[in-house]
Amino acid sequence: MDSVYKYKTIVKESTSDFRDRGSKFFGFAYPINDLDEVKDIVKDLKKAHPKAVHYCYGCRVGVDGTMFRANDDGEPSGSAGKPILGQIDSAGLTNVLVVVVRYFGGTLLGVPGLINAYKTATEEALTKAEVVEKQIEKIITITFDYPVMNDVMQLLKQSEATIHKQDLQLFCEIKAGIPLSAAEEYFAKLSELRGVNIKDN
Repeated sequence: MDSVYKYKTIVKESTSDFRDRGSKFFGFAYPINDLDEVKDIVKDLKKAHPKAVHYCYGCRVGVDGTMFRANDDGEPSGSAGKPILGQIDSAGLTNVLVVVVRYFGGTLLGVPGLINAYKTATEEALTKAEVVEKQIEKIITITFDYPVMNDVMQLLKQSEATIHKQDLQLFCEIKAGIPLSAAEEYFAKLSELRGVNIKDN
């Protein structure tokens, strides 16, 4: 039952280095929260490795399995992005991006060789990563008047919510993630407070 409320991701960036017949495959695993982050990370890696020939990646975000990307970046179709994504899924992780940067070594590896290289570089980067289990959160925006701030904050603390954004003026707004396991109970409690409005994100 617990697995319905939790997911596994990585804590911070980890790297790997795999070589085959002169080609170098550097794996970079990152924790991400949004598919929009992918473009900037790949751009930074291109700056850091200007002489590499391919920057292939796979990523999965969210817990419903619908948000993912797999990019071969010019390698034969299905030989890079898919094996990278496959390793993320095999490890049971989400909110993870793995980019494998390839320096060509002069020898063609063929599709089976490429699949093996991208798979291994990804597997090694993920094996080195520190994995953490997190609560699946229901993201909401709460708006309320300043006088009830203490009550709102107390309920958020009790529910072990994550505060993502807050603007506490005369009229307050908080974007918070309430663990799914406690969401229903705390929605009800927050709704009972005077002048509190809750909006699903």
